[in-house]
Amino acid sequence: MAGQQHVKKLEKSPYHLLKRAAQNAANIYMADVGRRGLTQRQFTVLTAVEANEGISQTELVNTTGIDRSTLADMISRLAAQGYLQRKRCKNDARTNKIRLMAAGRRALASVQPGAADVDKQILAAIPAPKRKEFVEMLSLLAADCNGVNASTARGAKTAKSARRSMNGDRKR
Repeated sequence: MAGQQHVKKLEKSPYHLLKRAAQNAANIYMADVGRRGLTQRQFTVLTAVEANEGISQTELVNTTGIDRSTLADMISRLAAQGYLQRKRCKNDARTNKIRLMAAGRRALASVQPGAADVDKQILAAIPAPKRKEFVEMLSLLAADCNGVNASTARGAKTAKSARRSMNGDRKR
């Protein structure tokens, strides 16, 4: 009886349902597109760079939702494969501009049809009249992530500063 109550709670938990849906979407992607050599995150990065040629790494973090250190590592690996080019900005040496190389365009073009099929398979679980609204609701959640990520980062910095103050450590 108690087990059924927990299951019913999970069936109404947005967090749990999103995690389950995301896992299903990842499985669908990997079964089709993932076998062709690009992970979902790599596909996301290449797609974002293609749409925003010369985008900065910071802008790419905001566009993709991938954290800064993970993204920097991904860009290094994609650059080593010849998919991306990373150059320092002439106006600001702290900023890297990212460009899609010919090999990246080819890799992206080879998986785009499969990625479109993945989207269709995912949406097939939603009744046709509700698909547009479903995508709009997901867009709202995704847009809200930027605010959450920014406040989480600020919170982490504030917590770190508070620990330093309590320990008598000062950033010099």
